[in-house]
Amino acid sequence: MSEQLKYIVSELNKEPFKKNYNLISFDALEGIQLLQILNDIFSEINPQHKMDIREEEPEQTAVRMMGVLSVLKYQPKEDPSQFRLALVTGDKLVLHPVLAWTLQRIPELKKRAYLSKYLVRVQVPDEFMSDPIVQEIHEQYIELVDSFTILHKDADKLRTSTFSTAEIRKDISQMEEEKEQLLKRIDRLKKKVETVPNHERMLEIARNFRKETERETTVAQQKLDQKNQLLHAEQRYQRTVHQLKDLKQTTAGASAEGLVKKLEEENKVNTYLCQEKLPREIEAKRKTVQDLQRVVSEPAMGQSDLDELDRKIRSMNAEINQLIEKRMMRNDPIDDKLSLFRQQASIIARKKEAAAESLSENKETLQSCLQEVREKREQAKSIQGEEVLKGDDFKRYVNKLRGKSTVYKKKRQELAELRAEYGVLSRTEEILKQRDTHISNALSHLENRKGVAGYHDTQEELEKVSAIKSELDEMKGKTLEDMSEMVRKLTQTIAAKKTDLAPVIKELRPLRQRCQELQQVYDEKKAAYDSMAAGLESNRSKLEQEVKVYREECSQEESRYHYLNCMIKMNEIQQTRVADEMKAYVSSDPLEKKKAFREQYTRKIQEQENLGKGLREKQKAVRESHGPSMRQMKMWKDFEMLMECKKQCYFKEQNQEESGTVIRNDDGEDRFVL
Repeated sequence: MSEQLKYIVSELNKEPFKKNYNLISFDALEGIQLLQILNDIFSEINPQHKMDIREEEPEQTAVRMMGVLSVLKYQPKEDPSQFRLALVTGDKLVLHPVLAWTLQRIPELKKRAYLSKYLVRVQVPDEFMSDPIVQEIHEQYIELVDSFTILHKDADKLRTSTFSTAEIRKDISQMEEEKEQLLKRIDRLKKKVETVPNHERMLEIARNFRKETERETTVAQQKLDQKNQLLHAEQRYQRTVHQLKDLKQTTAGASAEGLVKKLEEENKVNTYLCQEKLPREIEAKRKTVQDLQRVVSEPAMGQSDLDELDRKIRSMNAEINQLIEKRMMRNDPIDDKLSLFRQQASIIARKKEAAAESLSENKETLQSCLQEVREKREQAKSIQGEEVLKGDDFKRYVNKLRGKSTVYKKKRQELAELRAEYGVLSRTEEILKQRDTHISNALSHLENRKGVAGYHDTQEELEKVSAIKSELDEMKGKTLEDMSEMVRKLTQTIAAKKTDLAPVIKELRPLRQRCQELQQVYDEKKAAYDSMAAGLESNRSKLEQEVKVYREECSQEESRYHYLNCMIKMNEIQQTRVADEMKAYVSSDPLEKKKAFREQYTRKIQEQENLGKGLREKQKAVRESHGPSMRQMKMWKDFEMLMECKKQCYFKEQNQEESGTVIRNDDGEDRFVL
């Protein structure tokens, strides 16, 4: 644990947090401060969570942090309910492992938080998936998610590729050099071509040929795109046909009465789920939340509080047992008959709840199976590039693979023979090179011995120069022939391409017309979808407004209900007090009468009146004696001042006697002699 704390403190003191903690100050932090630190880490991972958690409700903070941890794939060791409660209260034993885990994986968690915005799929209910437009949009959404996954993987590969800037610069410099060489070569060829008559016409023909070639490539790409679109349209059509077939199978052999009965059963099931099961579950969840909120809002309990709660629980259990015994002793036969019906009703209610639970579980299982089937189909498409083959298509595919396998074996055998022949020829070339070196060395020795050294090399150079001269002469002579031959080939190639493109153009015309028709249908469908979406959006906004108004009314009525309930309880308590007061007041027992509030308040009023009377008399006496008392007090103050003055005179006289001699003469005057 100490190592974990050291790691957390060291990471929080670094960039970008800069907390300046030590082990003592960090360990002294409270739960709300630890939650704020965890929220700061979440805001570093995803800036959307940057906020002060004191401005947020504790329950909302717990829900938001639980959502973030589930997206980040954090697996707590505790039970989920205990973990959530500890997260709300800011328990250190739970928050410290979370802080350490997140601080260790911040780059990875940033990437996961970024991808979660696009890869966490939206779950659409089954009742909306029955709409073909919604289903088509959901399929497009899934395709976009898959394409995003592929593109993100490609981007990661490019980021982690081994290409360095130095290599790229080197390649760019080489490409620039090659470009300069090509420009120089083009200039030389232009100069050679300018000497040929009608060279502009030939260049124009070559340019047209190149344009036609590029146009052919574009047309082929368009044809391939249209084939892919046609394939997608056929697949969509097949899916629609399968859906129609499934609907027909479900309604096959069913009459109108059977369909109505089935719809009535579904309506009953949905009515039970909406009016009984779901409200009960919502009420149970609400009570649980209220209990948890009450537990959270209460202060921490000590052992004495726990003992008090245990005592109350035991007393309540004892009262319950006494009530049960009284009911069993009463043994009313009418209640016995009703208890039988109550038992039957409870059994039927339990059966309905069990059937509803099994229905919901089966629906979830069906949804998971459908999702798994879709994933398997998508996986098969990504592996094979098309749908899974069945029947005759699979047999044809197997035969095609067998043919390719035989061709592959033949090509592999030919490749092995060519490799063997290549090895023999390479060995023969090495032997001939060795012999040539031996012969050239022997010839050089012989020339040195005869005194004509270098004769063979000179002769070879002259032969090379003459061969080059003859080749240049032949090239000059063949230039015009090559140009004419090239023009002839170009014209033939253009004519052949035109003939080849004629059927393609014929095929392209109906496809263009079909594309225009499909585009028109698409525009109509899109306009209908936009209008429908606008209507649904307006209806949705109206329904949301109504739901908001109803929720506000519900909250107001609920608060009014609680207020009235409290007032009723207060009135009941007051009514109980009034009844007790009347009972005590009417009673003939003097002790009971003394307990009545009227007697008590009468007695207290009499006591207060007596006390007030005594205080008034005392006030009167104080007012009468105020003047003489003040005079007496003034006299005492004057007497006190006189005594103080005498005291000071006495002290002065004592001081004078210590410093000198005082002589009193006959006249009674004092004289001080040093």
